[in-house]
Amino acid sequence: MRIAKVEAAQIDWGTNDRRGPYSAFIRVETEDGLWGLGEASPMEGGLASLLVVAKHMAPFLTGKDPLDHAVLLDTLLHRCIKLGPEGAVTGALAGLDIALWDLKGKALGLPIHKLLGGAWRDEVVCYASIGGNAARSVDDVLRVVERRVTKERPAAVKIRWDGDRTRENVDIAGDIAKAKAVRRLLGDDFTIAFDANNGYSVGGAIRVGRALEELGYAWFEEPVQHYHISAMGEVAQRLDITVSAGEQTYTLQGLKDLINAGVRMVQPDIVKMGGITGLMQCAAIAHAHGVELVPHQTQPTIGHLANLHVLATVMHLSKPIEVADNWERAAPIFPRNPSQSHDGRFKIPTAPGLGLDFDADELARRWRPVAF
Repeated sequence: MRIAKVEAAQIDWGTNDRRGPYSAFIRVETEDGLWGLGEASPMEGGLASLLVVAKHMAPFLTGKDPLDHAVLLDTLLHRCIKLGPEGAVTGALAGLDIALWDLKGKALGLPIHKLLGGAWRDEVVCYASIGGNAARSVDDVLRVVERRVTKERPAAVKIRWDGDRTRENVDIAGDIAKAKAVRRLLGDDFTIAFDANNGYSVGGAIRVGRALEELGYAWFEEPVQHYHISAMGEVAQRLDITVSAGEQTYTLQGLKDLINAGVRMVQPDIVKMGGITGLMQCAAIAHAHGVELVPHQTQPTIGHLANLHVLATVMHLSKPIEVADNWERAAPIFPRNPSQSHDGRFKIPTAPGLGLDFDADELARRWRPVAF
């Protein structure tokens, strides 16, 4: 079995009168017609990662045995290491890794979680990740939260700020007021988390974190800029609430640095952090250090299914998994959308590979090849 071609493409989720948003898909096909699909980080449409795949990685992979994929991807990492390795390169490798696992599962007729060692569970509960709250009034936040909870019946809710990352401590009093209002809306027993999206200084984060502790919030996500590792660790060690970080961490070494700084809940993203292989390595590191692994995950199709396969194999899964807003965009290609939860739960796929179920004609219509 040899790789015949590797294709990189943007997937346009737009309508007839509007283009975008985009996902970054990668297809690996063998000489006998077997294929696998993967997904890279969609930041800026995923173009940087897709170009790296098309120019630097696809030619190398052509003619290789896909079952050697760990060797192949480690070779590519070190061939392209001066491009990063963080960001575009690790996103490209994540997409290729997922595609190769999908291909391997189809070749062997097994779901990926079986190849990873087996599943501890056949379903997982989810939390609704609700963004855009920095710009909303308290009443608007409550309307959006109530709508999502009524529609999806999640096990938990995370309210995200998504504010201006060039400014700190913009409206601490207003942020606390929104956190209090959501707690009143959902009740004392409902699990709620707060994602600051890197919006505070250390002092501002401590002030907000103390309020969240009083309100019984479950975790406080990325309170300070992600690149200030020591500051993130300081906030984590000074607060009782669990402080989480890691969605903007791209290497195992970076994840280790967060843990060593004092972060006790890590959130690497499968389409940024080495794909399925990378996330399994993250799970091992988290387990070895006794910290919680709760991956960041916002992509409604391939990334989501890949994430489910990995989390099925994690023995101590301590938190619900993420389903972000705007997951409905995948409906044209995936009529049975894998990111549509049912009673707040997701079933672990059992079909070979990722277990993808999609409209091939619609995927082809929205496929925008990236070539070099």
